[in-house]
Amino acid sequence: MTGARMPAVVAADLRKSYGELKAVDGVSFTVAEGEFFGILGPNGAGKTTTLEIVEGLRKPDDGSVTLLGESPWPRNPALLPRIGVQLQASSFFEKLTAREQLRTFGSLYGVGPAKADEMLELVGLTDKADVQENKLSGGQRQRLSIACALVHDPDLVFLDEPTAALDPQARRNLWDVLREIQARGKTIVYTTHYLDEAEILCDRVAIMDKGRILAMDAPATLVRGLDAPTRVILQSGALDVVDAEGIEGVDEVQQDEVSLTITTRRPAPVLSDLADRGALDGLQVRTATLEDVFLNLTGREYRA
Repeated sequence: MTGARMPAVVAADLRKSYGELKAVDGVSFTVAEGEFFGILGPNGAGKTTTLEIVEGLRKPDDGSVTLLGESPWPRNPALLPRIGVQLQASSFFEKLTAREQLRTFGSLYGVGPAKADEMLELVGLTDKADVQENKLSGGQRQRLSIACALVHDPDLVFLDEPTAALDPQARRNLWDVLREIQARGKTIVYTTHYLDEAEILCDRVAIMDKGRILAMDAPATLVRGLDAPTRVILQSGALDVVDAEGIEGVDEVQQDEVSLTITTRRPAPVLSDLADRGALDGLQVRTATLEDVFLNLTGREYRA
């Protein structure tokens, strides 16, 4: 949490088991008002179950949750106008256009019909207002689903893998929508499998596996804590291997048919030396990312 912002979400020691499976095993976190908070993890990590407990859709075996100062379980009607939920699998009313979908969802919260057009503009669907939902593309349906979760202007928004199965262009467009939502002062809690977008969008992330939080902090802080080496990649022939190994700060040099890769934990003197040698053309510098942190914590084995 940053500054003096009040907590929008407080989850304390949440637990949920199904037989021998501990889907959520002692999860605790706090989300500040206005924060963009991500829950990351491999398949089966417990992300969706945790989110459903926090949203008040599922009762925990133990632990407690408060949203905006109130408990979401048992079902709390006073909270419903203040939270918006977009689930992994969204359901729409049959044979309604995008505008009619939004007007119908809004009417459930006493929202007037004019709000529908505002939300269509927010998610970039104004030109699809009169198109039936089943004729929209996957990315357009995802944006409509988020609009339905926001039509009543909630303070706190939950999004479960909102960019799943979208093509790269649709995913980037949705990033702009999510940034605009946060810019309006909303608190966002979401899950994703895309580590690059979490690193860009989130103020903080929690990395989960096997029902537990393994690490939680700002993405940049987690990356710095990994203390991973920097890789400097040169085009093949730009520098001899022996010369590269003699540069101050170089830990390892590898060469293949297309490139020479220098591994270092002191990139500054390495890059300075390469500049002096005129070897910067085509150079690439690769530092650690949130994905490296994720794999270091959860392992690299395939998850079904």
